[in-house]
Amino acid sequence: MHLFVEQLTNVDFSYLDLSRGIVGETWWASAILEGELDQQGMVCDFGTVKKVLRNWMDDEIDHRLLVPELAEGLTITQSADRIELRCDTARGPIIMNAPREAVTLIDAKEITIQSVASWCIRQLEPHFPNSIDQLSLDFTPEEINGAMYHYSHGLKKHDGNCQRIAHGHRSRIQIWLDGNRNQDEEAYWADLWKDIYIGSKEDLIDSPEDEYQFEYTAQQGEFYLSLSKQHCYLIDTDTTVELIANHLANKIKARHPNTQVTVRAFEGVNKGAMVTL
Repeated sequence: MHLFVEQLTNVDFSYLDLSRGIVGETWWASAILEGELDQQGMVCDFGTVKKVLRNWMDDEIDHRLLVPELAEGLTITQSADRIELRCDTARGPIIMNAPREAVTLIDAKEITIQSVASWCIRQLEPHFPNSIDQLSLDFTPEEINGAMYHYSHGLKKHDGNCQRIAHGHRSRIQIWLDGNRNQDEEAYWADLWKDIYIGSKEDLIDSPEDEYQFEYTAQQGEFYLSLSKQHCYLIDTDTTVELIANHLANKIKARHPNTQVTVRAFEGVNKGAMVTL
């Protein structure tokens, strides 16, 4: 007998990729459990499935940087509470030093839906009763018919896991000029922010010729990230979705000064901020 739960939860995270650098991503997580019926006539109680899977995804995947620990050229140095990553990518070198809880190491050469699902299943199996013969996981990105971009950031003032310096989202962008959707403007920003790290100028500690170095201290500890300048986009404020939407609206208003501008900037699935100028 099979028990399935579709779109049980969604996870927002970033991952390290040797070609694309640090990539923000959002996936829906769905699960199938195979096993015999218990005395209640159930494979497993839906409440148990939802609680176990959601809590585990929130703790181990959501708002973390997923790192393929078998990737070529990657150096990992870690202690009980800290981790440092060094890697050369096609977009330039990446160095990150952060609390251990900000990173999930996946035993694979690259981060894919398949490699993450396989790793998750191995970690999750002990959390379910012995009556479960097989657990399957499927991750799927949101279907977006229009402009979108992958972005990563960190929010040092956030009380929760958003303070982690390299977590991200796969997000839609919608722009109206004088009340009409403008696909050209949407495409412009989607292209400009393809696989981008949106950084706050306040967090910059140094900017040598080809790189930006970000550093801050938050409740979870000290965070440091060094990226090539081509991988980054700087703004004058923090990088909450509200301030990102406001930044976009002001930049678009400058390009179209005599036009009413409305921006809907998404942060992952079905949430975000809207600004009209």
